[in-house]
Amino acid sequence: MKKGALPNQKIKEFISKGYIKGAKEENISPASLDLSISSEVYRVEGVFLPKKNENVRDILKHNHMGAIQFDLSSPMEKNVTYLAKLNEELELPEDIYGYCNPKSTTGRNDIHVRVLANKVSRYDTVSPKGYKGELWAAITPKSFPVKMAPGQTLTQIRFFNFDTRFTEKELKENMEKEKFLWSLDGRNYAYNDIKIRDEDGSIILTLDLSQDIVGYKGRITNKLIDLTKGVKSHIMEDFFEPVKKYDDCVHLQKGGFYILSTYQSVRVPPAFACEMAPMDERSGEFRSHYAGFFDPGWGYGKNGEGKGRPITLELRPFEDLIIRHAQPIGRIKYEKMTETPETSYDDKESSNYKIQSGPKLSKYFEN
Repeated sequence: MKKGALPNQKIKEFISKGYIKGAKEENISPASLDLSISSEVYRVEGVFLPKKNENVRDILKHNHMGAIQFDLSSPMEKNVTYLAKLNEELELPEDIYGYCNPKSTTGRNDIHVRVLANKVSRYDTVSPKGYKGELWAAITPKSFPVKMAPGQTLTQIRFFNFDTRFTEKELKENMEKEKFLWSLDGRNYAYNDIKIRDEDGSIILTLDLSQDIVGYKGRITNKLIDLTKGVKSHIMEDFFEPVKKYDDCVHLQKGGFYILSTYQSVRVPPAFACEMAPMDERSGEFRSHYAGFFDPGWGYGKNGEGKGRPITLELRPFEDLIIRHAQPIGRIKYEKMTETPETSYDDKESSNYKIQSGPKLSKYFEN
């Protein structure tokens, strides 16, 4: 097998061979598997990490955890942490490890989700290679109370046999050939067109303030987001207010939750995958994403005719910020697949985020 991230056909094979237990094939994406919550949920005092000799289930028994069984028929409260056992368990081959990312819908609803694995002192990490055991999700609704049900998918796992994220040299070699980055008006960016770089194989994206409505800000409300309802089932104005620019800039309030968009369109050919990477403090004190993984084929089109899509950002500032048009706002890193997925993102007949220009709320809202 070549080195890199594993495609959907390999994930399907892992399920059939018992390396992944409790998973449904319908939850497989081109390069990831959606993980679903079970009915075993606890309200806890806060987020924690296991030590190298600890299982998550054993930590729950400690008095300082304050773990109380929680019934999913009740809403989860804002700024309270819940620990849910996931339906999927792993017995991975000795050369395979994994990383997790919240799903786009999860991030856009401001639900902070992190996966915990036994004896692993890192969030969203299923490593070292050959992990065997349960998986848990720490769930913290940040802006709104949330209702969900067993089987809900909030996060996804990707599997690897090697780290193939680009070096700066590999990015330069692949940039023009693969046409990773486009302007909103359909112009392809060459490597030398990117003037702001960290020289680490990543691409810096900037903020789009060219539209009338440049984003959305979460309202302070106790209205409930009900994830058991269908798409477009909630009224945007109940939860978000539009953000407009003033003098080519926006004022972001410390601690607020904002949905914004990039001034570039990202294209992911089927032989690659892409993820958001954290911005450092040189760009300001903020977090630019909570979700942030893009399947092979994102913005590629069915036959390679696509010119990418802008990236929706879930931004929370840790200080009052004035951000201007085309200011650095996000960072992405490409990596190689071990083989091309049988189905890529733009092959899907329907997706909630295939038609995306400018900031877009989660699939539960019409916008």
